[in-house]
Amino acid sequence: MKKIIIIFLIGVSLSAKAQEKKEYPQDVHKKTELKINAFNLIVIPAIDVSYERLINENSSFGVSLFVNVDDDDYVDFPRKFSLTPYYRWFFSETRYARGFFLEGFGALNTTQNDVFNSNSKKEENLTRFALGVSVGGKFVTKKGFTTEVFLGVGRNLIGKNGANEYIDNDVVGRFGVSIGYRF
Repeated sequence: MKKIIIIFLIGVSLSAKAQEKKEYPQDVHKKTELKINAFNLIVIPAIDVSYERLINENSSFGVSLFVNVDDDDYVDFPRKFSLTPYYRWFFSETRYARGFFLEGFGALNTTQNDVFNSNSKKEENLTRFALGVSVGGKFVTKKGFTTEVFLGVGRNLIGKNGANEYIDNDVVGRFGVSIGYRF
């Protein structure tokens, strides 16, 4: 009787372990994602689109293109353009490239600062390169729709600060709520 109980318990534990690693068929064959950052579109407003390619179940790489389309002076968001390649490492052991992730990124970015002289205001464009890290989470439906939330920070390493010494724009933020599709 003890042998039957032990065999039954081993069978149940192996069955539970097999169910824990269940993968959906679309996880293995769909390795490309296109996304738009809805947060930046609504708040700034800016177009922020991303392309991401899954390398394996634990990592991916991608590139994001940010273009500020706001012409109003009452919203002061100095970044006008950025091209951001990134690499992500996912920590989920049971799902294919989803869940909590850590990201390393580089950002070629252009900011616009207002420089004030005695009686005039001049706009100055600065192009610089930053390196940084982000954390976030990605959620994927069975149909392939994705949602991700991320937050990160980087520092401009290449490029001068500009003529306006009162504005410290050495720090680059990376944040958003993106929606997309995995195919």
